[in-house]
Amino acid sequence: MSEHRTIRLPERFDFSYHKNFNAQYEPLLTERGIKSLELDFSQVNYLDSSALGMMVLLAKKMQGVGVGLSITGAHGTAKDIIEMANLHKLYTFK
Repeated sequence: MSEHRTIRLPERFDFSYHKNFNAQYEPLLTERGIKSLELDFSQVNYLDSSALGMMVLLAKKMQGVGVGLSITGAHGTAKDIIEMANLHKLYTFK
């Protein structure tokens, strides 16, 4: 198994994606050997405050188990929102 995992996010990253998002990352909390998790924003054109909240909660949980976090492919308005929310304090931007 790889030490790296990626979650590819949908075009609209909002509360409607909450269950799917949780289902993708929760198993990683107990999986051994994972060192990093990447959120792939390449398809995201819209995100709302609930998405930012999900990202903060994910960061707290992953930091608790020693998994590094990164964001790739962020562009346009989504990138602007992520930057305004100061998520660079929790995620590495690639």
